[in-house]
Amino acid sequence: MAEVVSMPKLGFDMAEGVLVRWVIAEGEDVERGQVLAEIETDKATVEVESAHTGVVHHHLVGEGDILPVGVPIAVIGEAGEEIDVESLVGQTGDVDASDQPGDEVPAPEAEAPAEVGSAAPAQAEAVPQGTDEYPDGAKASPLARRMAHDLNIKLSSIQGSGPGGRIIKKDIESYQAAPTVSDQPSTVAAPLFTHLGPPPADETIQLTKLRQAIGRRMVEAKQQLPHFYVTREFDMASVIAQRKEINAMLADSGEKLSVNDFIVKAAALALREFPNLNASLQGDSVLRHGQVNVGVAVAVEGGLLTVVNRDADRKSLRQISSETKTMVGRAREGKVRPNDIEGSTFSVSNLGMYDVDHFIAIINPPEAAILAVGSAQEVPVVLDGEIVPGLRMKATISVDHRVSDGAEAAKFMQALARYLEEPLRLLI
Repeated sequence: MAEVVSMPKLGFDMAEGVLVRWVIAEGEDVERGQVLAEIETDKATVEVESAHTGVVHHHLVGEGDILPVGVPIAVIGEAGEEIDVESLVGQTGDVDASDQPGDEVPAPEAEAPAEVGSAAPAQAEAVPQGTDEYPDGAKASPLARRMAHDLNIKLSSIQGSGPGGRIIKKDIESYQAAPTVSDQPSTVAAPLFTHLGPPPADETIQLTKLRQAIGRRMVEAKQQLPHFYVTREFDMASVIAQRKEINAMLADSGEKLSVNDFIVKAAALALREFPNLNASLQGDSVLRHGQVNVGVAVAVEGGLLTVVNRDADRKSLRQISSETKTMVGRAREGKVRPNDIEGSTFSVSNLGMYDVDHFIAIINPPEAAILAVGSAQEVPVVLDGEIVPGLRMKATISVDHRVSDGAEAAKFMQALARYLEEPLRLLI
């Protein structure tokens, strides 16, 4: 029996997405769980898996189309099955968006929050000509469109070298590398330090969808969540020594544990003891999550993503390390999966690799807390009345004051110190 595949909702605040690429072509077989398409959301480009097994009979939309959540995008059925697509989809005239110029977006303004109870638009409106994404109907690959948008380049100013004059990645890179005529007037007086040359012109950079989404969520978090912060210093000498010993044992396998793997495991075990911090506020009640899913903040081009290590309290350091590296790799390649970035119950943001001494992080709603981690540094410490070298790391927990208080957060940090300063506890 034929099934309609709709534009999935890949996050609680997703309203629309761009179908970047069809992985399974029309007429090809697809298995349940196989990657069907790549969809770009505000957060990342996500690989969407098929919920059905069969043959992809029809693509109802084309690559590059911007579509609201819930819109039919494909039909999957049995081999040789006769399908009345128009009846199945239930819409006349909007069955095949790929026959259109590819310049359509949903009627609501981009980035505007959806109003409760508002009706979804019956069909999409054309983007006004001259925008950066689809100017004057310019032919361009989805990757070229995204690059042009991120670099604030007008596609109408580029000559495409692809099939039929299509603009491709190479054309964007060539255009970016080409010298441009200076906007500075020729009559500008010579600057005081002539060897420095004139200052560069002002530059306006359009925010990416990811950066806009981060901005919306962080403003909401700081305005609506009453944060408080607790900072503690940790003795990291034992973790560093334990890591060195384990990595020597794993040398032949090519695996290597990071300090962050120890921190994720330690935080997960500490959360077992303080479930109030592994929670979400729901009106006048607190939902304490049974799973300890630790999100790890990852810097990607144009913003930040959080990949989720599920059941981190139940996994070995080796499992945590392997899974985190795999998800981080997909995130930086723009190939994340929905499960990679959804469902975290607590987050860790680590800037230690940038030699950051200390910072505070903004809570990632709907979570109740986040841990900000600095670098482990060799510093002088007082031990038994003498100044000796030591390895110390500062970390700060940000907590929603509606859910917890300072004393509980301080006890959590004590438990975290117990695991980090006696790392054999992480291996038991």
